[in-house]
Amino acid sequence: MFERPLPRWLAWATDPDQLRRAPFLARSPLFAGLPRRLLARLATRFFEKVYHPGEIVFEEGDPGRALFVVVEGAVEITRATAQGAYILNTLGPGDAFGELALIDDFPRSATARVATPGRLLILYKSDFDALMEGNSRIALVVMRNLSRLLAIYARRNPVLAPKPGPETAGPP
Repeated sequence: MFERPLPRWLAWATDPDQLRRAPFLARSPLFAGLPRRLLARLATRFFEKVYHPGEIVFEEGDPGRALFVVVEGAVEITRATAQGAYILNTLGPGDAFGELALIDDFPRSATARVATPGRLLILYKSDFDALMEGNSRIALVVMRNLSRLLAIYARRNPVLAPKPGPETAGPP
C-alpha cells in the first residue's frame, strides 16, 4: 500500500516545536489561564529565533512591534544613563518582555540585550491583533494578565511627584 502525506493540520499538530511551545507558554504569567486549545492556537503565531551573547533584541526608542518570551538563555533589560547602561532586570526562561508593544505604538522604553546564548519566541503585534479578532477569549485573558502585571510593576515602582515648592511651583 502507498503512504499518503499527512494533512497540513495534522503535520503541524505533530511538529515537536509546536508541541513544546504551548506548555512552555502556559508557564508564562502573561498567558496564564488560557485553555490548552487556545494556547496551541497562540503558539502557532510565535516565531523562534536564536540569539548570541551581546546581540541587541531592540533598542530604547525603537518602535515596539513585538512581544518576546525567553526560551533559553538570559536577556538584560537596560536603560541609558549619563554613566552608561543601567541594568533594570535580567530575564530567564519563561519570562516575557516587550509586552507593551501589544497594546500601544509608543517607542521602546529600554534596550533588550542577550546576555547568554539563547532562543526567544517572538509574537508580532500584527499577528496578535489578527488572533484577537478571531478569538476574543485570548484577547480577554492576555489583556487581563497584562493589566495585572502592569499593576504589580506600578506598585513596586511608584512614580513620585516632587512636593510643590518655590522651584517646582507653577506660574503665579
